[in-house]
Amino acid sequence: MRSRYSGYVLAREDYLLRTWHESTRPETLDPSDASRLNWLGLKIVHTEAGGSDDRRGVVEFVARYKVGGKAHRLHETSRFVREGARWFYLDGV
Repeated sequence: MRSRYSGYVLAREDYLLRTWHESTRPETLDPSDASRLNWLGLKIVHTEAGGSDDRRGVVEFVARYKVGGKAHRLHETSRFVREGARWFYLDGV
């Protein structure tokens, strides 16, 4: 999750798409929003391993950012899946 947050901070669309699982990955991301955001920080609230095979995980986080001088929070619970040695973002609510 921290590396994906860094991907958003640095507006690295290529990295974000590479770390998104192919089953839920969009074809592109809208980079126009990135220039308006000023990311302020990431707090990991909760993590959870996905069972005995350790191939699934959950990360609850709060990311803070500003747009046009106004502060916002993104509070999400994200699901990840591990394939080989790499973790991929599936989705979040």
